[in-house]
Amino acid sequence: MMSPSLSCVRLINMVFYAFHGVLKEEHAVGAKYEVDAELYFDFSEAAKNDDLTKTVDYSAVYRKIREALTLGKYFLIETVAYEIAIDLLREFPVVNHAVIKVRKRNPPVDGICDYAEASYSASRG
Repeated sequence: MMSPSLSCVRLINMVFYAFHGVLKEEHAVGAKYEVDAELYFDFSEAAKNDDLTKTVDYSAVYRKIREALTLGKYFLIETVAYEIAIDLLREFPVVNHAVIKVRKRNPPVDGICDYAEASYSASRG
C-alpha cells in the first residue's frame, strides 16, 4: 500500500485593493495588496479520478481570501496573513497546511520600497 503523498495547490499574486495599515490615512485612502496561497494536502484521489470533490475549489478559496482582505480593516499585514490561513484551514477540511503571503505595495517607509510582505504558515492539528 502506498503512503499518502503531499501535494500543493498554489494561487499566486491575487490582487486586491483594501484599507489596512497603521496610519490613519491608510484606512482612508487604501492600497494595493497581493496574496499568495499555498495549500498542502494529498490530491492523489482527485487527480486519479479527475474529481473536484477531492480537492479545493480555487474560486471558493479566492472568495475567502477576498473577503478577508476587503471586509475587515487591520493595522498589520501579519494579522491579514494569519486570518486568511486560519480561515482556509477551517473552511477547507481537505487542506492540512497553508502558507499565506500578503504583500503591501509601496509601503509608507519614507523611502523607496516595492513592497512589505508577511508570510504565515499554519497546520491542522
